[in-house]
Amino acid sequence: QVHLVESGGGLVQPGGSLTLSCATSGGILTYYAVGWFLQAPGKEREFVAAISWSGYGFKYANSVKGRFTISRDNAKNPVYLRMDSLKPEDTAVYSCAADINNTYADRHKTPDADHEYDYWGQGPQVTVSA
Repeated sequence: QVHLVESGGGLVQPGGSLTLSCATSGGILTYYAVGWFLQAPGKEREFVAAISWSGYGFKYANSVKGRFTISRDNAKNPVYLRMDSLKPEDTAVYSCAADINNTYADRHKTPDADHEYDYWGQGPQVTVSA
């Protein structure tokens, strides 16, 4: 069982920045691809960004390219989502997810569909408002 814990959400003004982190309790994320998804009120969950377990594969939703950066240090546990130039439309609950079914051949894999992930965190609220 992989228990994911996110932190770093909150209220920020438009144009501001936040960094979210995703970690496991009782383990490490080293060999898992990790993705971030958002869900705004009344809307379906959307892909935001993913990073491969190798750390060399990245994928971003078009809406966040150039503003958000996903990163990891495989010597440590957390995976980070740095969010810059935040907009009111970024307001949502952000959840991280882990894809544990990765072989060495999948080391650069960056899943962008929620059904590809096996474990999910609860997600912090990010509110972008003046």
